[in-house]
Amino acid sequence: MEPKKIIQNVCPPILWGLAKQLRRSLSKSSDGEITFNGDYKSWEEAEKASTGYSAPQILARTRAALLKVRDGKTAFERDSVIFNAMQHEFPLLAGLLRASCSNSNQLSVLDFGGSLGSTYFQCRKFLSTLTDLRWSVVDQPAQVTCGQTDFANEQLHFYGTTDECLRVEKPNVLLLSSVLQYVPKPYVFLDDILQHRWRDIIVDRTAFLCEEGDLLTVQHVPDWIYGASYPAWFLSKERFLNSFKKDYHLVASFRALDNLHPKGKRTEHKGFIFSLKH
Repeated sequence: MEPKKIIQNVCPPILWGLAKQLRRSLSKSSDGEITFNGDYKSWEEAEKASTGYSAPQILARTRAALLKVRDGKTAFERDSVIFNAMQHEFPLLAGLLRASCSNSNQLSVLDFGGSLGSTYFQCRKFLSTLTDLRWSVVDQPAQVTCGQTDFANEQLHFYGTTDECLRVEKPNVLLLSSVLQYVPKPYVFLDDILQHRWRDIIVDRTAFLCEEGDLLTVQHVPDWIYGASYPAWFLSKERFLNSFKKDYHLVASFRALDNLHPKGKRTEHKGFIFSLKH
């Protein structure tokens, strides 16, 4: 079943792991920090307390940063912030290369919630030795239109829904990087998208609560990034892993680069590599 309702709410990549040097340059006031507030009882309640994912400045800032990456003026972009030196995420790359090894050195990725292709641009040089690389982003309509206009190439493509993508592409990897926190019903979304029985799944940069249950907050992003707020989950790791137990092996888990958390709460940020059992 296609999660059409959910895709409209997919946010840009989460703003967790910003570089320490950027943090040092911020004002010491709370206005310079990313914060998480509240313990909301419903997604609708959290939406009313936030500006939402579709705020135009999010796309504008991300586009401006990625144009510099595309044109070779900076190394890479994460969450609309540019970096002059490349920072590879090696667990993610290991999962991608593992998938290509079992697929005749070919890799086709469905990057759900992949914005304008940030992860593709960060990984592309490292994956340049593959026989064939195709990277398909599924995201909100505004991101898809912008991606098709400014960033699509022979390898990178943009689609509005998973079903639309699958009519054209044959991905052997599903990438869920910093996206599960930002859908209204994460476990329903997982149940739906896992019905496609992907050969390999990589989940990266996902926030979990170090206690039982889930926590729904509103994430506030400071003006120096793009000034917005939107609902953000901290998930139950046990419940998340149970979604995969029936059909998938857990190949590896790893610590993600992020470390932000709501005040007074212990959290962890994890990544996982799964492989289809049959």
